[in-house]
Amino acid sequence: MSETMKRWQLPSFGLKNLELAEAPVPGPGSNELLIQVAAVSLNYRDKLVVEGELLPDRPTMPFVPVSDMAGEVVATGADVSRFKVGDRVLGNFWTQWIDGEPPREMARHGLSLGGPLPGMLAEYVTLHEGVAVKAPASLTDEEASTLPVAALTAWSALIETGHLKAGQTVLVQGTGGVAMFGLQFAQAFGARVIVTSQSTEKLEHAKTLGAFGVIDTRANPDWSAAALDLTDGHGVDHVLELIGGDNISRSAAALASGGRIAQIGFMKGPEIVLSAVPMMLKRAIIQGISVGHRRSFEDMNRAIDQHGIKPVIDRVYAFEDARAAFDHLERGPFGKVVVRFKSEV
Repeated sequence: MSETMKRWQLPSFGLKNLELAEAPVPGPGSNELLIQVAAVSLNYRDKLVVEGELLPDRPTMPFVPVSDMAGEVVATGADVSRFKVGDRVLGNFWTQWIDGEPPREMARHGLSLGGPLPGMLAEYVTLHEGVAVKAPASLTDEEASTLPVAALTAWSALIETGHLKAGQTVLVQGTGGVAMFGLQFAQAFGARVIVTSQSTEKLEHAKTLGAFGVIDTRANPDWSAAALDLTDGHGVDHVLELIGGDNISRSAAALASGGRIAQIGFMKGPEIVLSAVPMMLKRAIIQGISVGHRRSFEDMNRAIDQHGIKPVIDRVYAFEDARAAFDHLERGPFGKVVVRFKSEV
């Protein structure tokens, strides 16, 4: 193994400052894994971190961004017991959250991969063994790299906290990573899915993936009425709210009695605005979702193998083209954007 590696780093915030640099290959501590990264995938959060719009405190510069990673363990510390050399692993976004309720310090310090903790856009990274999970055996490295944030967020919303039941209706907003994983998980568990988007082309693509109904929100800005029509007036049981702002008022209007809104995104703004009355009359639930814990990550990976779920990847970029991958993320992908480090073994 070489003593040096390449990594993308930020000497200061801003995508224009993202630079490819040489750095020493890190050595694993006593309970750490040294991982050769095979692929990473990009999330909207990564864009906000790179632009300096998300983290309250400036991380140590130069800073390596990106939260999602799939790779192979190439060395272990002396006290590692959970993994061995050759294992394919992913990193758990919330490094402190193993199961149950999140630790109280997580809300204050938010020790998450890719900000404020160092990210994965490097040829080699180290992780404490408690942060790592085994990759699904049925997925390639590129496919597995999409799971840590987007997939686990959708899983946490629908399965872990939402207790999705067969026959229910799920509405997902947009066609990004979280939405497409929501579509796939809902179908695997026997639910039907409505997809909203401003792109007719993407809606047609969503139909080919099995969407029960689609709503063009450019043609139907008050889209809740269309959702009610598609459900014969019953409403939807689950909404993956990915837009924020006043869009949540339409999500509430589209709900069935006792329905749930998983508040995930804030592309329209960090404030949510809605009337209390429909929420009260429908006995609705709003559940804030922020990825998930390691135990649910492991549950999800087993389900992915069991149901044969294949992540939706819009495009794979070479490691040297990481900036172009971020540009693609800005344009709005259908599913996930991936950066590949090496060919599949």
